[in-house]
Amino acid sequence: MREHPINFKYLLFLALVSAMGGFLFGYDWVVIGGAKPFYELYFGISAMPTLQGWAMGSALVGCIFGAVISGFVADRFGRKMPLILSAALFTISAFGTGYVDNFTLFIVYRLIGGLGIGLASTLSPMYIAEIAPAKYRGQFVAINQLTLVIGILAAQVANFFIAEAIPDGSTQEAILNSWNGQTGWRWMFWAELIPAILFFALMFMVPKSPRFLVKINNNAAAQKVLSRIGGVNYAEQEVKNINLTLQTNSAKKINFSDFKSAKVKPIVLIGIILAIFQQWCGINIIFNYAEEIFTAAGYSVGDMLFNIVITGSVNLIFTIVAMRTVDTWGRRKLMLLGSMGLAIVYAILGTAYYMQFTGWPVLLLVITAIAIYAMSLAPITWVVLSEIFPNRIRGVAMSIATFSLWVASFILVFTFPIMNSALGSYGTFWAYSIICIGGYIFIKRKLPETKGKSLEEIELELTKER
Repeated sequence: MREHPINFKYLLFLALVSAMGGFLFGYDWVVIGGAKPFYELYFGISAMPTLQGWAMGSALVGCIFGAVISGFVADRFGRKMPLILSAALFTISAFGTGYVDNFTLFIVYRLIGGLGIGLASTLSPMYIAEIAPAKYRGQFVAINQLTLVIGILAAQVANFFIAEAIPDGSTQEAILNSWNGQTGWRWMFWAELIPAILFFALMFMVPKSPRFLVKINNNAAAQKVLSRIGGVNYAEQEVKNINLTLQTNSAKKINFSDFKSAKVKPIVLIGIILAIFQQWCGINIIFNYAEEIFTAAGYSVGDMLFNIVITGSVNLIFTIVAMRTVDTWGRRKLMLLGSMGLAIVYAILGTAYYMQFTGWPVLLLVITAIAIYAMSLAPITWVVLSEIFPNRIRGVAMSIATFSLWVASFILVFTFPIMNSALGSYGTFWAYSIICIGGYIFIKRKLPETKGKSLEEIELELTKER
């Protein structure tokens, strides 16, 4: 296939703007972990495990609803307008969560933020996948994961610098009456307002997805967008390929029966299982329940905030590694590496907790697990999900997969305190190790390699013999 000159400056601008959804996804999702020791005391729920789980998991319920509607709004209105809506939801949530004085309204604004996450987590990688040339698509879709990780680190750094030093041995009453307990946790949420407003403004400067434009019979507009990315010849060829796959699936409306067909059902099932596995591999527990994990390892609340920054930095570094390897090593190899690597580390981590090791050995194992996850399952799952679904149903199929991911995430976050209480830290991580072994087997048997192929080539390959 003949190479076309790519306008990387313009392509990078589009990818970075749309990937701000990933940044806000990361910030909004993780900021609560650092605020947790303070807002729990403020709202009087520090001794109520059910309400603690609801505070942590409520945003994930919003994510589920966001994922449910994302596919339908993407196929009806495109990718751009729903991303603008998600930016508005992030803005409302950031302000409201920090402003409220009662727990019910706190939950309401967390639900609103979760709705924004559900939209952005589906549509940001989808939009990038649909504008990026096949040769570079893995790297550009991974930008969304990079910004997500930067958002996570930004939340961790903001929490660390906003919180005032907590003297060792501080009582709960002292923490509640401190600046952290009354005001500091609010500023942790309010710091999100800056990127949320910026995302909202910049999204008006990006074009609609060329694949969506072709789908609504606006070939001229699609060709204009693609010409700016890769030139006239590139645009003509891409529009031709997109039309070919849409003609192959000529029905205009998407019906439930489409997902039951012998060609489509196995592909959607692969997407659902990969999405669930990305959550049930267990790594996100470290971000959401850092206080419990590091306290069990012998660290104080102040140490915990610093350790979170360390883990976030490692997360960022190895996400950058993934961006360098996704289009060279391939998606399948990285997914296999991640699943088996985590299985081994969790087995050792569980043993460390069982033998009551504390301090740096546990921190080192946690950092190793985050490094493995950051260069494999975290970014590559989103790359694969943005690639494998047929053009005509991509929005709804991506919505189904993302819905499955957030349901799995809610179950993970909500059940961790229960599992941790029933099995202990060691038993919980051993359970996650077993899950990772199951994920490795599934990926080995079912996931094809997609690197270096256009979305249309992937579609034809996955559906031709089913």
